[in-house]
Amino acid sequence: MSAPNLLDVQGLRVSFAGKEVVRGIDFSIAAGEKLALVGESGSGKTVTALSLLGLVQGANTSGRAVFRGFQDSFKSANRVSGSNSVQADAQPDLLALSERDLRAVRGRDIAMIFQEPMTALNPLFSVGNQIAEVLQLKEGLSQAAAHQAAVALLADTGVPEPERRSHSFPHQLSGGQRQRAMIAMALACQPRLLLADEPTTALDVSLRGQILDLLSALQKKNGMAVLLITHDLNLVRRFADRIGVMENGLIVEQGLVADVFANPQHPYTRKLMDSRPVRNVTEAFSSASSVPVIQSQNLRVSYPVPIAGFRGWFKKGEFVAVQSASFSLEKGRTLGIIGESGSGKSTLALAVLDLHPSQGDLQLAGKTWGRDAANNKVIRRAVQVVFQDPFSSLSPRMTIEEIVGEGLRVHQPELSVEQRYPRVVNALADVGMTEEQFPRLLQRYPHEFSGGQRQRVAIARALMVEPDVLVLDEPTSALDVTVQKQVLELLQRLQRERGLSYLLITHDVDVIRAMAHDVLVMQAGEVLEYGSVDQVLLSPQHPYTRLLVTQMS
Repeated sequence: MSAPNLLDVQGLRVSFAGKEVVRGIDFSIAAGEKLALVGESGSGKTVTALSLLGLVQGANTSGRAVFRGFQDSFKSANRVSGSNSVQADAQPDLLALSERDLRAVRGRDIAMIFQEPMTALNPLFSVGNQIAEVLQLKEGLSQAAAHQAAVALLADTGVPEPERRSHSFPHQLSGGQRQRAMIAMALACQPRLLLADEPTTALDVSLRGQILDLLSALQKKNGMAVLLITHDLNLVRRFADRIGVMENGLIVEQGLVADVFANPQHPYTRKLMDSRPVRNVTEAFSSASSVPVIQSQNLRVSYPVPIAGFRGWFKKGEFVAVQSASFSLEKGRTLGIIGESGSGKSTLALAVLDLHPSQGDLQLAGKTWGRDAANNKVIRRAVQVVFQDPFSSLSPRMTIEEIVGEGLRVHQPELSVEQRYPRVVNALADVGMTEEQFPRLLQRYPHEFSGGQRQRVAIARALMVEPDVLVLDEPTSALDVTVQKQVLELLQRLQRERGLSYLLITHDVDVIRAMAHDVLVMQAGEVLEYGSVDQVLLSPQHPYTRLLVTQMS
C-alpha cells in the first residue's frame, strides 16, 4: 500500500469580487516530489500557491487542501492552546485554518521563495538578522544560536564569506546572493513543502543553473517536496518530476514530465511546447564592400570608483566595465551579445547609444558621436532602442498616440498633428495593433495593455523614425513563451522587410539561435569569443562559452 500524499488539493476555487481566477482544480504532491505548475501570466498558478498559505488578500477561497506534513510542535501547540483548526485525525485542511494557525505553518511546515528577492527581503535589516528572526520565532533559538545557524544556512546555500555576508543588507548583495539568502530563510526550519514562485526568473542563465542545482541538492538532503511555479519549460524539463499545465484557472493536463513533453495531449500544452522560437531570418552574409552600420575597435568603458584610505582624498580609482571590445554589425544582420550579469553587455549597448562615455573607435554608419548636436541627432535617429521592460520604459502619463509619435516631434518637428496621425496608425499596424482589435487604441494608456502588447508599442515607437539599427535589450525576457514567440516573429518579419540591423542582448540561447547571425560572448568586461552563430553555439572554443551554452540550452 502506497503512502498517502503530502498534499492533496481538491476543488480549489479562488475568486476576486465574484470573478473566478482558479476554477476547481485538483492536484497532489507526494513527499519528496517536485511538481511544476506551468502556464502563461494570468493562468492562476501563482494564486494557487499563495492561496495554500492564505496569502491572497481580498480573495474568496473554497475547496480542500489536505496537508499531512505538520511537525509535532505545531500540533502540540494547538492542543495546548485549544485551537480547533487542527483536528486529532491529522487530516487538517489548510484552507480551513485560522490566520493564527497559518502563521504557525508559514515558514515552518510550508515555506515559500518569492520571484523577486529585492522586494521580498526587508531592506532595513541585514540578511543574517532576517534568517535568524525565523529561527528565533519558529525554533525558539537564542539570538546568538540563531545567528550561528543563519551563517551556517548561508554557507549551505553557497553564499561566499557567509559570516561577513550575514551582516550585509539586501541591496549590498548580487541578485544570485539575494536569492540564495531567500532560500536559506525558506529552509531554516526544514519545511516539508517548499513553494517556489518563479525562483530563477530574475537571474542570469548561469545563476539559474546554480540555483536549480542548489534546490535539487537541498531537496534531496532534506527530503522535502517542491511546488515550482514557472513558465520556463527548459527549467521544468531539468528540475521537476511531474508537471501540471494551467490555462485560465484550470489544470488542463497533468503527468510525468517525460510523458507530457514526449506526447502532450491538450491543445494548450502543445501550444506551449511549440512556442520555442523558430529561426526565420534572411541569411545575409558579410560583404567586403559593404559599410558596417556599427563598427567598433577597442571600445573601452570605465567608471570612477572611490579609493580607500589616504590616497582616495586626491583621486578616484577606475572600474573597467568593457575592455577592448571590437566587433561590427552589417545591414540586415543581427549581432547577439550574451553573458552573465556584470559581464558588460548592457554597458556596451549604452556606449553604442552614447548614453555612457567611452574610449576607442566607434562608428555608426560612418559617423561618430561628438559634440556636434546636429551630427548626434542624425545618429540618434538611425539607432533606436527597445528596452527589456515596456511597462517601465513607456510613460504612464502619455497616450499611445503620444508615445509612438514622440520621435516624429523630435526629428520632424515641421509635421503637424494631422500629418503625424496616419504615420502613427501605420506604425502600430506594422506591429499588429489596429483600431479594429483595440477600440480607442490611440487614446489608451500603457497600463491598459498586456506585456506583449506594450512591447509592440515600444517597437512601433522605435520604428517611427525609420532607423537603421535597433538595440534590443532583453526584449522578450519579461514575456511569456507564447508572447515571446510572437514578438520574435514580428522582429524577424520587420528585419526581412526593412533590412533592419539588430544589436540583441539576451541570456536566452533559443532567442540567439532564432535571431542572431553573429554572436559575441562577454565575461567581466572582456570579449571572450566572437563569430557566426553556428561557430559559437555549435563549436564554442572558450570554456566559459561552452559552460554558458550548456546552461542556456
